[in-house]
Amino acid sequence: MIDDYHYTCQNLFFKRYFEKLKMSDIEQLFEKAQKDIKTLTEKPGDDDMLSLYSLFKQATDGDVTGDRPGFFDFVGGAKFDAREKLKGMSSEEAMQKYIDTVTGLMG
Repeated sequence: MIDDYHYTCQNLFFKRYFEKLKMSDIEQLFEKAQKDIKTLTEKPGDDDMLSLYSLFKQATDGDVTGDRPGFFDFVGGAKFDAREKLKGMSSEEAMQKYIDTVTGLMG
């Protein structure tokens, strides 16, 4: 009787532990979108690339930190500014917007 109780408790513990480790649906779709974007036959425009970059970084790294790159680093400045606009956006929201952008580009 005691062994059955311990076995049941142990199974519940491991079930709950591994459920927490599973990726959420949004994370799975986010990973799929990252793979899908690589299958496009044409490279997206600069604005779309900048949007994808900033959404990806917001989803994976969170809010931008540090100082804006110097005046002559045009690309770095544009990336920083794009990320700055997303400050405060949750990781899940950034993932969803990334997915939506990729879906729109896929046609």
